[in-house]
Amino acid sequence: QVQLVESGGGSVQTGGSLKLTCAVSGIADLFPSFDVGWYRQPAGEAREFVARLDGGVGFVSSPVYENSVKGRFTISRDNDRGTVYLQMERLVPEDTGLYSCNVRDIGSSYWGRGTQVTVSS
Repeated sequence: QVQLVESGGGSVQTGGSLKLTCAVSGIADLFPSFDVGWYRQPAGEAREFVARLDGGVGFVSSPVYENSVKGRFTISRDNDRGTVYLQMERLVPEDTGLYSCNVRDIGSSYWGRGTQVTVSS
């Protein structure tokens, strides 16, 4: 039973920072090989890609970001703890949305329920 639980969301003003955490359980030793990512869904809009960090044993992948968050967001992972992080800095109102964590391998994809991020002017 694979479960993803996001935390760390909240309400901040423009220019503020937040760090999101995704706790993954049920994958155990397979977690390092899974690709991980963050997506967000503004109210009334479709879910969009934010950041991705591919898995691999003995390999450190380079993160990939949506253009609007480059230089402001940082995705990372701790394979020993089974966690995924998203450090968000210099937040703007356009970053507002429900942020969801995703982990996937060749045959499976898992999602958390998400954590809300609201950025006010």
